[in-house]
Amino acid sequence: MKIGIVNDMRMSVEALRRVVVTVPDYEVVWVAQNGVEAVAMCAANRPDLILMDLVMPVMDGVEATRRIMEKTPCAILVVSATVEGNISKVFDAMGCGALDAVCTPVLGKEGMMTGGEGLLAKIRTIGKLMAKPKARTTRIDTPRPSVRTRGKSLVALGASTGGPQAVAEILGKLPADFRPAIVIIQHVDVMFAPGLVDWLNHQSKIKVRLARNGDVPEPNSAWLACSNDHLIITADLSFQYTPIPTEYPYRPSVDVFFESAARYWPGTQVAALLTGMGRDGSRGLLSLRQRGWHTIAQDEKSCIVYGMPKAAVALNAASEVLHIKSIAERLTQLCTPAT
Repeated sequence: MKIGIVNDMRMSVEALRRVVVTVPDYEVVWVAQNGVEAVAMCAANRPDLILMDLVMPVMDGVEATRRIMEKTPCAILVVSATVEGNISKVFDAMGCGALDAVCTPVLGKEGMMTGGEGLLAKIRTIGKLMAKPKARTTRIDTPRPSVRTRGKSLVALGASTGGPQAVAEILGKLPADFRPAIVIIQHVDVMFAPGLVDWLNHQSKIKVRLARNGDVPEPNSAWLACSNDHLIITADLSFQYTPIPTEYPYRPSVDVFFESAARYWPGTQVAALLTGMGRDGSRGLLSLRQRGWHTIAQDEKSCIVYGMPKAAVALNAASEVLHIKSIAERLTQLCTPAT
């Protein structure tokens, strides 16, 4: 894997380089000290992955991510010593196309390194996402529930690369009295889930909260998957987290949640698959459509990465394909009771 490093701190660059070269197949192909250099270097020699700092002179990591994804797109991982102190920048960068975020490893006294394994774990996961998808071998097999209806409406949203901004766009346009419960499956590490909830709440009229084991999705509220395990709906219509399937690089998986909703949630509901790298959510969206749900895929023009929705369209899993600016209005139309 060819890797570019964007960081203006010499010690941070050295720490990143030392971690990367511990893996024989990883190679640092260039180092940029600011976003302007990164955009130029990526155009001249596009790597497989960029390790992007957030706070830099001349051009920060958010703007650099936006420009790279617009002109010479590639996988970007935010790696910054200031992740926790700049949580809004993290989600701005993810909204522009960064896949994930992790704290910069620290090179301490006598060459001791801390945080290196966390970085390598993220890189390995991104490597799996970039690899050719394998046939799915695992599914959750659970019995059909007995007939049980609570008369509740559900809107399920799945997203990955560029997802925070897409989800914010939808939530920001939904009316405050939007009745269905909303469940959001966004590929984001558990340590950033609380920050994402806070970030979304600043842009939404509907209260967004973390989905916890045993919670029941209630009307007029939004719930975010907040674990590195997979969120599912159980037979009693409550949330539960499961590590199965263990081999999925997508965590939490949109497919796993969509399939559980198709299996258990009663009635005809609505799901939307938004921007993202890979194919996660496409088969789950098909399962929902086959169960009578109205299914939406975000269109190519408005996607940061047209991967997940494209896979869904290829499977004929989407009832319709819409621009991100039209999805909230369509959800409101679909979920407003006829008078």
